[in-house]
Amino acid sequence: MTEAAFETAVIGAGHAACEAALAAARMGCRTAVFAINLDSVAFMPCNPSVGGTSKGHLVREIDALGGEMGRNTDKTMLQTRMLNTSKGPAVYSLRAQADKRAYSAEMKRTLENTDNLRLIQAEITDVRRERDYFRLETDLGEVYRARAVVAAAGTYLNAECLYGLRRVESGPSGFRGSKRLRAALEKLGLEFMRFKTGTPARLDGRTLDYSRMTLQPGDDGGEFFSFENEGRAAPAAGQTPCYLTYTTARTREIILENLRLSPFYAGEARGTGARYCPSIEDKIVRFADKETHQVFIEPEGAGTNEVYVQGVSTALPPGVQTELYRSVAGLERCEITRPAYAIEYDCADARGLTAGLMARGAPGLFLAGQVNGSSGYEEAAAQGIIAGINAANYVLGREPFKLDRSQGYIGVLIDDLVTKGTREPYRMMTSRAEYRLVLRQDNADARLTPAGFALGLVSPERWARFTRKRDIIKEELKRARGLTLRPSPELNGALAEAGTAPITAPARLDALLRRPELNMRRLAPFCGAEGLPGYILDAVNTEIKYEGYIERQNEQISRFKEMEGLALPEGLDYAAMSCLRTEARQKLEAARPANIGQAGRISGVSPADISALMIELKKRR
Repeated sequence: MTEAAFETAVIGAGHAACEAALAAARMGCRTAVFAINLDSVAFMPCNPSVGGTSKGHLVREIDALGGEMGRNTDKTMLQTRMLNTSKGPAVYSLRAQADKRAYSAEMKRTLENTDNLRLIQAEITDVRRERDYFRLETDLGEVYRARAVVAAAGTYLNAECLYGLRRVESGPSGFRGSKRLRAALEKLGLEFMRFKTGTPARLDGRTLDYSRMTLQPGDDGGEFFSFENEGRAAPAAGQTPCYLTYTTARTREIILENLRLSPFYAGEARGTGARYCPSIEDKIVRFADKETHQVFIEPEGAGTNEVYVQGVSTALPPGVQTELYRSVAGLERCEITRPAYAIEYDCADARGLTAGLMARGAPGLFLAGQVNGSSGYEEAAAQGIIAGINAANYVLGREPFKLDRSQGYIGVLIDDLVTKGTREPYRMMTSRAEYRLVLRQDNADARLTPAGFALGLVSPERWARFTRKRDIIKEELKRARGLTLRPSPELNGALAEAGTAPITAPARLDALLRRPELNMRRLAPFCGAEGLPGYILDAVNTEIKYEGYIERQNEQISRFKEMEGLALPEGLDYAAMSCLRTEARQKLEAARPANIGQAGRISGVSPADISALMIELKKRR
């Protein structure tokens, strides 16, 4: 029997596991990654893309902390687009089509060449606490020891794939699932739920008629995710296009005729599905008055003809799927390479975790990713880097690293999961972030790079570049608030071209920037800023243009911080507090919130309960 010791062990090799392992290893901990199949490293079992609305914020924040997802996407992207540009900068979100196989291979290469990190192909079947370490056993009887463990099993726990009424024991895309890990984690005090998700078929791109679809090109001179690549433009030439098409009346007929064969409507599906990523069956039934639904054709990679059919996820039998997909405009002669399926899996109730993602009843055990009930690669990776950082902090005897709701989308994501819990696969959305005007994707480095540097995840070279950028923005903001522009034919001509009124008297630059039609890029030639990079000009423009709103949001954050600063003693006996309603006592006793702010976000705890709780605390003091 083999027995080897590590400081940190990571169970899984998906997006959460990769970020966790890299963070722990880069912080100096001897780290092992255990994967049932090493070909599944950073695998994308669903859509071949990274980022998107709110998810792009998470990727930028991971990068600002020193994580890998943004860098890896930049290396392997096929197309990049900035979403929501018709709205304000708070909701701008970068999205990139990635080469699925290249993304996985590049991430595996990064793991293999990281100091303190070892990849091991093995299924972990048992995890036990023994004295000051965890004992991990594999399906082949090998034994490993680790001071801290990060469980990032994704959708593999007791996974079953559904093809119509046929149920197959399998993880995503045919990878073997994990059958015994859940029982081990339950013994360590975790509670579990059953969720489901799904993925559409993959088609042979050569069998599609693209002339019947609308071209969806990438941005000309698009952006990269990583702040390390800031200022570089993604080349428009060579970007692989996507296409937009629509379902038809025939699509609707086929689904309704075969609805009895869908596990969702035949009573065969036991897990709870994602509300924000419905199957095509759900779309047809729930939106009965809608005649068509959008379908996006996305490339799986540069070296394959396979394409992904975004918007037509289904669990209908393979025999029905061909007819279904051929009813979509442009897909009349399509050939399926991989059938669609739904997948059911077990996931933990994240309310059993702290804000640092450590299990309350098992110090040193951390959970991250879809095993916590979230959905999406980006949500998983965001949890992964926090879990990896805190696993390393646990080993090194340091305080846990936490982000609150005012510091990042990562903080919102984790707080929602560990405080409120989730009854369906959790998806990040900009509407969930109440301080989103100051949590923009463009300022993620300003918010989080200092923390990444302090943790040892940001290199001295990158820190030097960041501080130079920060100092230039600070100086340009000061200059914009004090610089006066005088009327001139050239300036007024530029104002007229922008569709705004000319000036007849001297005007301050910051006053002009508050006009909706103007921005720093347009005014740069008139204020001596034409030599500055575009990202510097954009940062100054946003800070000036939304200054009043940002000030008000900062005031809200100050009040939020006050509530977060009112700590609740760990041993508080909520059950004995007659001043609280019965539901509040039960919810607080179960959740054990760390502070008054967190207590107020628990479902079932009212503002009146919080007031009563604060009075009770004052009495005790």
